[in-house]
Amino acid sequence: MRKIGLQEVENIALGASLLGAGGGGDPYYGKLMAIGAIKDCGPVTLVSPEEVPDDAIILPIAMMGAPTVLCEKGTAGQEYKVIYDMVSQYLGKSVYAVMPMEAGGVNSMLPIAAAARLGLPMVDCDGMGRAFPELQMVTFTIGGVKATPMALTDEKGNSVIFNTITNKWTEELARAVTMSCGGSVTVGLYIMDGATMKKYGVKDIVTRSEMLGKAIRDVKMQSDITITPEDAFLAASEGYRLFKGKISDVLRETNGAFNLGHIMLDGIGDYRGQKAEVTFQNENIAATVNGEIKATAPDLICVVDAETFVPVTTEALKYGKRVMVVGLKCYEMWRTKEGLALVGPRYFGVDTDYIPLEERVKGGNCSV
Repeated sequence: MRKIGLQEVENIALGASLLGAGGGGDPYYGKLMAIGAIKDCGPVTLVSPEEVPDDAIILPIAMMGAPTVLCEKGTAGQEYKVIYDMVSQYLGKSVYAVMPMEAGGVNSMLPIAAAARLGLPMVDCDGMGRAFPELQMVTFTIGGVKATPMALTDEKGNSVIFNTITNKWTEELARAVTMSCGGSVTVGLYIMDGATMKKYGVKDIVTRSEMLGKAIRDVKMQSDITITPEDAFLAASEGYRLFKGKISDVLRETNGAFNLGHIMLDGIGDYRGQKAEVTFQNENIAATVNGEIKATAPDLICVVDAETFVPVTTEALKYGKRVMVVGLKCYEMWRTKEGLALVGPRYFGVDTDYIPLEERVKGGNCSV
């Protein structure tokens, strides 16, 4: 158990933006919400999964919709209380703590803001270890946990509770309501007890995000002159360098509350004369170099600034920007048969079987 204050929020937002694999929304907007809540209500208590009683009720809170829409539409501030009251009344029980459902710029921050404003602790755990575009894409689905009852509300005060037959149906129905509400909403979903959270959750994700964020901030100040800042970043993130280049083309559209598109890159430095492509659906889904696939979901494909190593979300991709494409290994549960059925490359329309990142880059021109 420890406190999350303003400096911790800065590091968590930066590190979670890397784990968001291009998705999860602009970390700046989510950070402002968390900082405002902590300034108004005080630091948030972060508890480890093991500190949570097995019978305690845990309420994951997240934003659903296209992150670019949220940045323009915003929230009103009362959404967390609305969701808390809906869930407590529906279950007839009090909520013990909130938790994030994914790592990403916005959805790593909303639970912090919610915990501060509700006066509840937040659990150091989530259901992805990264970000994914659809709400059934969580480790709890693998464990048979239902997404419903799911509470949904928008900034205008519209609210609804879903009770569906499958998590995919939850995604379909909630996505339709999200579109009617302007493309982004706040949700509480996969409400579970502490025992279920411990069994199927991705533990210590908030702490990992904070450590990654601090490493990115400190990488240029490291004193070891035998290692470059780039190699120091890759070592800290346990990442694989897939490509370095200048963005030569960006195709982006918002369709069905998703940000869809791809970027083309012309190689720079050691990659001069080579070309790469990264496709995304909110999050980066596949990366190819010279027509050869180098990484696919569920492994993380992260685009970072070539000099500062600050993550670049899909909505911030711009022509001419110099970036490095980095691969990170996903949580092991995603590599199971059940995990790949939910988030494997073929689900996203990529015509290939899943091959672990470390095997795809072995013997190639990618390096740790």
